[in-house]
Amino acid sequence: MAEVLVTMRGLDVSADGSIGALVRAGHTLRHIPRDRTTPVAEAAKAADGCLAIVAGGEPYTAEVLDAMPGIRHIARFGAGFDAIDVAAATARGVVVTNGGGANATAVADLTLGLMISIARNISLHDRTIKAGTWQGIIGADLHGQTLGIVGLGRIGQLVAKRARGFDMKLLAYEPYPNRAAVAELGVELVSIERVFAEADFVTLHLPASAETEKMIDARLLGLMKRDAFFINAARGKLVDEDALYDALAGKKIAGAAFDVRAVEPGDGRFSSFDNVVMTPHTGAATPKARLWSGQAAAEAVLRVLRGERPEGLVNPEVWERAAVMARR
Repeated sequence: MAEVLVTMRGLDVSADGSIGALVRAGHTLRHIPRDRTTPVAEAAKAADGCLAIVAGGEPYTAEVLDAMPGIRHIARFGAGFDAIDVAAATARGVVVTNGGGANATAVADLTLGLMISIARNISLHDRTIKAGTWQGIIGADLHGQTLGIVGLGRIGQLVAKRARGFDMKLLAYEPYPNRAAVAELGVELVSIERVFAEADFVTLHLPASAETEKMIDARLLGLMKRDAFFINAARGKLVDEDALYDALAGKKIAGAAFDVRAVEPGDGRFSSFDNVVMTPHTGAATPKARLWSGQAAAEAVLRVLRGERPEGLVNPEVWERAAVMARR
């Protein structure tokens, strides 16, 4: 039996919790929450004697990985793994997995919520009414408008499916499209430039990586129509926040809504805009999403501990290398 470190805050680590399958299989859970500011020495001490980590969004740099040489598997609770230096993990033989589509429905739901809120001034109306002012502000339609989706993976497809309920025209930029899903959803694949130039709403659903960092820049934002809205419930690092601020301050776009920041919680510069809606990285913060994410992480750890290839494998070369060594 193995010890598994759990760094996610607020998790039930009993046999009845979302990662309870590990307990029921006889493994020991060590629950020591960690965040981005936890010192490396403290993180290493918490991981001492553990073989795997059920991880939150805290960083796993080369320095952190070197400080915990006994760790063989990092199972990300959720989909994003940009806080993990995958190349460093791979070089050290550490398996990295993520939760795949466990939280996809929750993020897609929030995306539509952000769209509706910013289009119909829901957050602004709520604030003004609570301040004693009863004054309606003309909003924007969703019905019949064009939605541009940047990234048509699991979440992007679910957003498209929901948007069809508003009879929206669907454009998408996706480098590696699922042609069957594209046809079923009635999405038109176009260049990213056309998405930004033609859409009334642009929503991001790409992973963060060295290639995608700040890909949404002044050039792309400058293509947007003045009455168009920008939504980001993916990763803050996708966006050049200086360029987004300038677009809003210069009234070059109608508004923005985002659940993520490049550095969280981020500065307060967007707080002065009435046409900006912000939420604190809550895309996966629903009971079902947390349950499914926990179950996915626990199953991945169990499979690795049994010597079976896990789902959501981020660095398959580590697994292949281990399989070759086992055959020898």
